[in-house]
Amino acid sequence: MILTILLSLVMMAGLFLMLLSGVGFIQDKKFFTSAPQEVQAVVQPREERFPGAHAIGWCMAVISILMMGGAVVYGAWDGIRNGFSFGQFFARFLIMLWGLKAYDILFFDAFLLCRSNFFTHFYPETKPVLGPHLFGYNKKTHLAHIVAMLIGSAVLGWVCTLLQ
Repeated sequence: MILTILLSLVMMAGLFLMLLSGVGFIQDKKFFTSAPQEVQAVVQPREERFPGAHAIGWCMAVISILMMGGAVVYGAWDGIRNGFSFGQFFARFLIMLWGLKAYDILFFDAFLLCRSNFFTHFYPETKPVLGPHLFGYNKKTHLAHIVAMLIGSAVLGWVCTLLQ
């Protein structure tokens, strides 16, 4: 259980690194497709903040993907090594993925988007449209992700039991 929580924390760190790379360094408007419509409407295209910022951002994005993927692979490998049952694999992956979704909702949406100056630091033009009123703007998407993660955890658990 401790390893599962640690792997969840690695995935959360990877997700934050992904956000930071996209918003702070790459700064391409296509990364705002999941943002509220009000934010997408006011975000202006950006030039590179400093020479090499985009390259640094893409390196950070690759590292974040490796962190999140590595956490899943290590969780699977550890479970196979320890003879996990389908239920144990399913529970591990569900805790990891739902933990990541809870982090997304509580930290990204509720705090960074609605209550902090994170986005306005990089995109000052978003200040008039950001605020607590945006919390929950993507409820249907979150619910779809939660269901998909339930199914994904079952599939991952099943594949891992086949690999034993």
